Amino acid sequence: MHLPWLDPHNDSQPFPDPGRALSEPDGLLAAGGNLSPNRLLRAYRMGIFPWYSAEQPILWWSPDPRLVLFPELVRVSRSLRKSLRKNHFAITADTDFAAVIDACAAPRDGASGTWITLEMNQAYCQLHQLGHAHSIEIWQQGELVGGLYGVAVGRVFYGESMFSRTSDASKVALVALATQLQRWNFALIDCQATTDHLLSMGALEIPRSTFLQLLKRYCPQPSQPGPWRLDSDLLDSLFASTRPHE
Repeated sequence: MHLPWLDPHNDSQPFPDPGRALSEPDGLLAAGGNLSPNRLLRAYRMGIFPWYSAEQPILWWSPDPRLVLFPELVRVSRSLRKSLRKNHFAITADTDFAAVIDACAAPRDGASGTWITLEMNQAYCQLHQLGHAHSIEIWQQGELVGGLYGVAVGRVFYGESMFSRTSDASKVALVALATQLQRWNFALIDCQATTDHLLSMGALEIPRSTFLQLLKRYCPQPSQPGPWRLDSDLLDSLFASTRPHE
């Protein structure tokens, strides 16, 4: 199958229908284009996201099935609540987006590189400056020990990456995000690709067709204006989660 190529000088060039994405590799839809804010936001509204390495052109994906987390279904294990109390985490939003994306881009154990290229880093920092990309930061004794970032379009949050420098920090970030988004009436968090870690947190796979229908419903709705600030009682609410799981 010929992979459609996007013109890097034409932000208005439409994406192919996500239904045309390859089944192997799962979800590969197009190549080329650029990472301008206009191009990225149009991609997210269509259920498409960029993912590629430094040696590749920009690759655009829309996998089937799609992993999503409905905010009200996030799982808070008893051990995680114990970790929250023991580690004395502080949780913030949009206070240091650049540090979060830099940490997410850092090499992981057993990995030689990162998919968050300098081009990607700069593109998402620009989205943050425009009020579309947001971060959750986890602090311990004044040090950034975990977090995540993603893009909000309407009532949908598209998670991009997370990191953890101490036990449970990325889990705390995800639970905090889901709890706050539920209060703001967000419909879902896009987790993109399936992992055991996200499944254990309450994420589930849905058909791409169902995912796209949800986007058509919730992306046009008004989004939460930035910069984001978490509710002052959010941490207390995490202790009292009504969905404990081992």
